[in-house]
Amino acid sequence: MVVGITVAPPLQAHPRYASIVIDARSGTVIHEFNADHRRQPASLTKMMTLYLVFEALEQQQLRLEQQLRVSAHASRMQATRLGLRRGQLIGVGDAILALITHSANDAAVVLAEALGATETNFARLMTLKARYLGMPNTLFYNASGLPDRRQYSCARDMVTLGLALLNDFPRHYPMFATKHFRYKGRSYRNHNHLLGGYTGSDGIKTGYVRASGFNLVASARRGDRRLLAAVLGGQSARSRDRQMVELLDAGFTSLAFVKKVASLAGPPALAAPPKKRDRYRAHAARARLIPATTASARQVEPAMPNEANAFGGVAD
Repeated sequence: MVVGITVAPPLQAHPRYASIVIDARSGTVIHEFNADHRRQPASLTKMMTLYLVFEALEQQQLRLEQQLRVSAHASRMQATRLGLRRGQLIGVGDAILALITHSANDAAVVLAEALGATETNFARLMTLKARYLGMPNTLFYNASGLPDRRQYSCARDMVTLGLALLNDFPRHYPMFATKHFRYKGRSYRNHNHLLGGYTGSDGIKTGYVRASGFNLVASARRGDRRLLAAVLGGQSARSRDRQMVELLDAGFTSLAFVKKVASLAGPPALAAPPKKRDRYRAHAARARLIPATTASARQVEPAMPNEANAFGGVAD
C-alpha cells in the first residue's frame, strides 16, 4: 500500500520551484511536484563531486590525510570559498568538509583537479557517473555549481544521487552531518540549518545561485524509517527550509499510517536482496518507477521568468 502526500508549493516559491519526497528504504515516491523539470542545481552539484571523491577513497586513489596542491584556477573561484592561495596545500579530509559545510568552491576545484587533471575533464566524469546512476536529466560542466547555462539537473535526479551517496558510502555518508568545520583558525557552520533543528536530520546539501533559487536535498531518519527529499527553487533559505520541514513531516505521517495498516495485514513476504552489480541502477529504478498515487502529485509547471538578469549569486 502506497500513500501519496499532497503539499502545495509555497506562495512565495521561486518560479522554478520543484520538490520530491521518497522513502529511502523502498524508493517509493510519496510526493512530487515538477520533479523532472530541469533546474540549475547550484551547489547540489557538489554532491556528485563528493560521490566521485568517496569512490576514489574506497578505491584507494585518494587518502583522507593526503595533501593536495591548490592551482591558480582553483584559487580564482568565486564565493563561497575558503580563500585558498595558489601553491597552498590542503588535506583531502579538510577539502571534503569544506564542501559539506561551507560549500567552498575553491576546495571543490582542488578535488576535481586531483581526480580529473582539469575541472572540465572531471565534469565529464561527473556526467558519465550521473548516467550510470540513472540520472537522465542531469548535465555537469563544473564541480562547484557556479552558474553555467549549460548545467542542469532536476529534483528526481538529485534525490537519486542522494540515495546513491547514502547506500554506496555508509562509511563516508555520516560526514554530511558535520555541523561545524574548523580550518586555519576559522569556524564554518554548515549551511544546512535542518541539522540539529529537525528531529532525525543528518544531511545532505544546500545550494543557491540567482537562476535556481534556494535548493536543498535533505535526509532524515526516525526509527526504522528514512526519507530523502529535495526542494528546488525556494524564495529564501528560510522559506525553503520551512517547505522541507512540511514535506518531511507529511512524509513521516504517511509512512506511519502505511506501517500501521501493514501490521494489521501481517508480515510481508521478504524479497531477495539485489545482486551487487545491480546496486547502482536500483537507486534510480526505485525512485523513478514507483510514483506517488495522488492525482495532485504531478502538476503543471508554472511560467518561467525572463532569464536576462537571472544569473549571478553564489553556489551556496
